Amino acid sequence: MPAQIMPAQTELAQTKPAQAARGDLGPNQLAVRLGLTRWQLRLGREHGLLPEPDLDGERWSARLAGECADRRDQVAARFGDEPPVGAIRAASRLAVRTGLDVERRDVEVLVAREDLDVVSSFRGHPLYLLRDLDALDPRAVREVVSARKGPLFDSVDAGGAVAILGWPRKTFDRIAGERALATDRFGRYALADIHALAADEDLAQEVRDEKLRRALAKSRRAETDIEDVVRGWMLRCTAYLDRDADQPPDPALLGRAIRSLVGTRAESAGYERESV
Repeated sequence: MPAQIMPAQTELAQTKPAQAARGDLGPNQLAVRLGLTRWQLRLGREHGLLPEPDLDGERWSARLAGECADRRDQVAARFGDEPPVGAIRAASRLAVRTGLDVERRDVEVLVAREDLDVVSSFRGHPLYLLRDLDALDPRAVREVVSARKGPLFDSVDAGGAVAILGWPRKTFDRIAGERALATDRFGRYALADIHALAADEDLAQEVRDEKLRRALAKSRRAETDIEDVVRGWMLRCTAYLDRDADQPPDPALLGRAIRSLVGTRAESAGYERESV
């Protein structure tokens, strides 16, 4: 006697071949097919390098997906591999690169001067490509910062020093105290003294090691917290199995915790490799 096929099985068997034959793709599927990230796919669409979906439900037909594949290299070449950043991170990038205490408003002035392009936006805030920031003429940045600071151009406050050095504030405060860095009547440091700190290779290595130790310790603490969540879930599950609890724990909670734990452990492993 032939095996009976349940209606649901029949429907599933009919649906899957139909979907496979149709070959249309959603955004996540298209990004994977093209070997692009979601942000690269989004920018490619925004800048007209990739066509908009031609099917309902934000989906690309098989034909259009093939056209996207032909343009994949153009997208990768235009936007690179590093995601765009907002004005605050852009200012930090420029501060380290130029040795000037660049602020968010300086980035906005650079855009107004047409020295820098806004590549996209996120929740109404402009975004910038790191490659565009790195390609900026340092003289343009210097002009903008100088115009803002005026007579204070050759000095920086502690926040500006931290931005230039790329150090944690606590690290800077400690080293400034150890080196007895002089300040003016406004509590500002000479820009030349901050540049001298940045040029000290031994000190830079010391700070990198310290940042790495702190990052590893933070990651390890995060691991412990997530492990506690998983253990708590297992205890609640055991309680339910033993009939000591009326309801089982939420399976989704375990899934989220495990995914977080995998990512955090990978992060810790990366810090450990760097510290060797």
